[in-house]
Amino acid sequence: MKIVVSTLNAKYIHTNLALRYLKAYAAPEFDLEMAEYTIKDPAMNIVTDLYRRQPDVVGFSCYIWNIEETIQVIQMLKKINPSLIVFIGGPEVSYDTKYWLERIPEVDFIIIGEGEVSVKKLLVEIQGNKQYETLDGIGFVKEDGTYVIKPQREKLDLKTIPSPYRFPEDIPHLSKRITYIETSRGCPFSCQFCLSSIETGVRYFDRERIKDDIRYLMKHGARVIKFVDRTFNISRSYAMEMFRFLIDEHLPGTVFQFEITADIMRPEVIEFLNQEAPPGLFRFEIGVQSTNDRTNDLVMRRQNFAKLTRTVTMVKEGGKIDQHLDLIAGLPEENYDSFKKTFNDVFALRPEELQLGFLKMLRGTGLRIRSKDHSYVYMDHAPYEILGNDILPFDDIVRIKQVEDVLEKYWNAHRMDRTLEYLVSSTFETPFDFFQEFGSYWDEQGWVRIGHQLEDLFKRLYQFLEGTQARHLDVIQGLMKADYLQGHKYRPRKPWWDEIVPKEQLSLYYKIILEQPSLLGEEFASLSLTEKELYKHTILEFVPFDFAGFEQTGAITMQPSLLLAYFDPKTLQCTIYSAPAQLTVTAN
Repeated sequence: MKIVVSTLNAKYIHTNLALRYLKAYAAPEFDLEMAEYTIKDPAMNIVTDLYRRQPDVVGFSCYIWNIEETIQVIQMLKKINPSLIVFIGGPEVSYDTKYWLERIPEVDFIIIGEGEVSVKKLLVEIQGNKQYETLDGIGFVKEDGTYVIKPQREKLDLKTIPSPYRFPEDIPHLSKRITYIETSRGCPFSCQFCLSSIETGVRYFDRERIKDDIRYLMKHGARVIKFVDRTFNISRSYAMEMFRFLIDEHLPGTVFQFEITADIMRPEVIEFLNQEAPPGLFRFEIGVQSTNDRTNDLVMRRQNFAKLTRTVTMVKEGGKIDQHLDLIAGLPEENYDSFKKTFNDVFALRPEELQLGFLKMLRGTGLRIRSKDHSYVYMDHAPYEILGNDILPFDDIVRIKQVEDVLEKYWNAHRMDRTLEYLVSSTFETPFDFFQEFGSYWDEQGWVRIGHQLEDLFKRLYQFLEGTQARHLDVIQGLMKADYLQGHKYRPRKPWWDEIVPKEQLSLYYKIILEQPSLLGEEFASLSLTEKELYKHTILEFVPFDFAGFEQTGAITMQPSLLLAYFDPKTLQCTIYSAPAQLTVTAN
């Protein structure tokens, strides 16, 4: 019996851990073949590839991001081969089982909940007596049209599940993709918008086996390892043990990502990480969602924002760990103004990334079950994103989406950090006001419907600021010039701004710099650049403020500066050196 387990990942760099658990647990009785695709792959290409594998049984792992595309593939496969047995599982189809059996009659079986044991027992019955009604964790339609829906009775002992990380066919891809690793299942919290709230309690895998798996993955090339535990730090002793292990045994270039609950992280843990962790080894993802106490009460989300702030601030001050903070727009009792406050509260922490998402009414969650309490309107099909509720109309959702668009393109992309910090702290009343005004302008210009190059992002921001008659536009332009230059590996041929320093003036300044390189600092002088290297690998520009002082203190002093951007051909990094413009001119 040929069995293929498959899924459509959101991106090529993602891997599906569920398939690997199924394959590991089914062995040695069954040899499951894994087939991964992406939601961008044409359905016909996927169907063709699966058909060529000539399976007797195909199983699909289903999520909100791939269910609609997966249905197309299933329907085509069944038309080609009606005798093919198809089962599906995953969080998207583990709830409302009868709905899915009715909607996708081509599916023979639905796996409900954890699939390792259920799938293996199903395969035994397919190959043997076909007594499917004896199984738990399964849904199907009998020949007489009656529905059989039998949820799981018991949770697995995770220490009995074989490792899903030891397949030879995965080794060539480990360095190119994100490797997902699971050290626990379940969540101690009851957030009503999250599927994790449905399962009570937290279960752990064997610690030593997890460590061996990580050693194996690193040895064979894994470089980005993401822990999918819902709350990695729920046990302080466990988290400390794993942090210590990863610090001691990591290989150079490896990055570990975690979802943590920030308000329960003790200061001594952060101090340990700040002292012991190498820069860039760890990355934290923190779900804040809302700072509105009433909202958090309604979704049963316990959160101490003061302690969360302490954690995020201590981590940021340590300078070792990047932080990704999440917000959810559309939660109960969070209207536009309330969400604006939430945004500004969290933005004040200056996370390296701030993800602004919109509430999705996931099947099985308490918020979806009680959606009428707040007059929620939402998409009928995945991803079930809200279209409005009793205090947040669709107009306001559109406005917040405008914020999301430019937040992602500008703040999270880190293309112009100096400029944005100045804008949100010195030019606009609040950070949210900047992103809202710019996002609305972006939308009005029709830029959401066209592509953009790096230069376009700078030009469009400057056009917006000109239109709003922003104060100190000359200062902002100077910061934008510095950000633009520093974001390049090589000397750009044509910068985004129109004003070009005349050749005669450039020649004069280059002559002075060649004669007295220490005017730009000892670090620059130590480069000992020749005239040819200076012209080939540098750009000279001017800004109307003391750039060196700004870099040190963040304060603007109106004293013109010369900027020299050096594009190192060996490191492919740009370094900006500066000197007072007047001093440079008179130094000859």
